[in-house]
Amino acid sequence: MSEGPTGDAGPEQGDELPEELDVSAFVGPTVFPDIRRRRAPGLLYLGVAVACVALWVARHEGGVLVNDGLLVLGLALAAVGAYHLAAAWHLGVTETDALVAASRVVGFPVGHASAQLGWRGLLSRPTWRILLYSAENPPARRGLVLVDGVDGDIVAHFVEDNPEDWSAFAR
Repeated sequence: MSEGPTGDAGPEQGDELPEELDVSAFVGPTVFPDIRRRRAPGLLYLGVAVACVALWVARHEGGVLVNDGLLVLGLALAAVGAYHLAAAWHLGVTETDALVAASRVVGFPVGHASAQLGWRGLLSRPTWRILLYSAENPPARRGLVLVDGVDGDIVAHFVEDNPEDWSAFAR
């Protein structure tokens, strides 16, 4: 280590927390983007598909640049665009709403809980996956609840006694 002008080693270099983990910069809860944003690329795909098919219809007779590949591309883009529009669900249930719905169905007072947004089914319907632990220390029960992200219905739930061994952490 190089010495400073006074002959000492200078200030100590220590570990620093990454900027994204700095709690003093906390600005609020995470807001998940609405999945309806899929509509914009879906409409773009459909527009390009219409242009491809229209160009093929107008100029496909033995051309080098406009051939049957343009028709195939247009149909593929139309299918992808239609899928984007069909899977553009409105995320109507927030993380907090899903946690409240999950705590009602498990049948025990909730201590720690976490939420994760996932998708289910062919049309990628948004679904909150909520993991809950009971309020005792250590938690005696745990549950997993799937909450529909569109209308807040409970898709499935599972509750069990907590199989984890917490004896090593007893005070």
